[in-house]
Formats: sequence, C-alpha cells, structure tokens
Amino acid sequence: MSSVGANTPNDRQHYEISRRDLPLHCPLPDMSLWNSHPRVYLPIEETGWAKCPYCGAEFTLVSTN
Repeated sequence: MSSVGANTPNDRQHYEISRRDLPLHCPLPDMSLWNSHPRVYLPIEETGWAKCPYCGAEFTLVSTN
C-alpha cells in the first residue's frame, strides 16, 4: 500500500519554514511518525538556519512579505 503525496522522514533534506510554523520541531507535523526519531525542537529564530541532529534535515527560515 502506497501513500502518494505523504511526507515521510528523510524524503527531503531541505525544508523552508515561515514564522507561522514556529516553534520549529523535527519531525514536521506532516511526516510519518511511526518510523521517525523523537521530536526535537530546533532554534532557528536567530540564525535563520537549523539542522536536525537526528536525521540531518536542514531548515531555512524564509520571510513571507
């Protein structure tokens, strides 16, 4: 059985995050949690960039003007 369109952990290595998505945590809400790592909150507000220590996913904070 395939879940077309569903995000799973590590299906992408880079994600763009807006301020409305804060506080940032990995895995993201639309990722499948059954085969993922524990939720970890990532500080992205000051630098605009964060990397998950578990899966290596990188996050960039983008401004939405």
